[in-house]
Amino acid sequence: MTLSKQIFLFLYLFPLLHASHPKECSSSTCGHDDVHVRFPFWLLSKQPEFCGHAGFALHCKTTSHKTALKLPKSGEFIVREIDYTRQQIRLYDPENCLARKLLSFDVSGSPFSALYLVNYTFLSCPNEVAKSSSGFDSIPCLGNSTSSFLATTSFDLAKSMLPSCQIIKTLALPVSRPVVAEKSRFSTNVNDKDLWLKWDSPSCSDCERDHLRCGFITNASLEVKCFPFEKSGHNNTGLQVIKIISLAIIGPVTILATCIAIGVCTSERFTSRRRRNVAIAAAQTNGVLVTNGLDDSTIESYKKMELGESRRLPGINDDINCPICLSEYASKETVRCIPECDHCFHAGCIDAWLKIHGSCPLCRNSPSPAPEAV
Repeated sequence: MTLSKQIFLFLYLFPLLHASHPKECSSSTCGHDDVHVRFPFWLLSKQPEFCGHAGFALHCKTTSHKTALKLPKSGEFIVREIDYTRQQIRLYDPENCLARKLLSFDVSGSPFSALYLVNYTFLSCPNEVAKSSSGFDSIPCLGNSTSSFLATTSFDLAKSMLPSCQIIKTLALPVSRPVVAEKSRFSTNVNDKDLWLKWDSPSCSDCERDHLRCGFITNASLEVKCFPFEKSGHNNTGLQVIKIISLAIIGPVTILATCIAIGVCTSERFTSRRRRNVAIAAAQTNGVLVTNGLDDSTIESYKKMELGESRRLPGINDDINCPICLSEYASKETVRCIPECDHCFHAGCIDAWLKIHGSCPLCRNSPSPAPEAV
């Protein structure tokens, strides 16, 4: 077969090869800045069902364009984060009353389980009792005009409130880390924190650590394996035959292109241009290395503050966890706020971040030095 016929056959078969290729299960999102959805999860209306595992279906909220997960017996949650390497998913209640859902929380019928379980006791107390006592942090979304709802990990503390208060129930609730039983106060942590769940099967941690694509081995099997180059793993014999034919056609074309490239690279014009570029690079040996990070003086110009007992951050910051290390803020800790966007973080976390990236990790704003440092 002559080279011209091989090129013609390649140009004729290329559209067929492209059309016959199975649709890849690439990641998808509900919005530009939303979580990335990939195996074992799959996004309804945006990805085929074979791109995900049973029980891992997600959907997009039409109003907010947020990714949502519906648990069979506990209702709908919004997905804040998916950690594919640790196989954990972070959820929050769209109605901002996680405690109400936790009172009847049940993950049975889903592939998820709790990271840790801690016993919480819920009580209902008259408003005058709650207001007259210190250390009583009620759960606002569960209260009404006559009573307040409280929660504690100390059952002894709950019993000490009788008979003024009524114990509603004691139940094991999912938490993201072990909790030391509180002995002297009530807590709203059960309502303020996000809900972290994990899944054990399918196991794709090794694929994620190796930057490979996890997917089904075949259409008829629930076994999974790792695939390179983001392949979904849905291959068939016909596709393999087409690949062999295409390689036989592309081979001569590749050789021809290589010969042309060698001729260009060895030409006098190309050699002259290459030498000129090398000379320019050598002349810049005394240049300054440009990085994307900020210098220490600029970073230190951003305001710092020490958190009080309320652990409340200034401005628009309403998360109780540092967005960089995901650890909960504690009183007496030092936080640093970025000017212009006013996002705050642990001082140590954001200092290390800005030295490398030079932009806010939340909004990607590139800040200028604080006014007093200019």
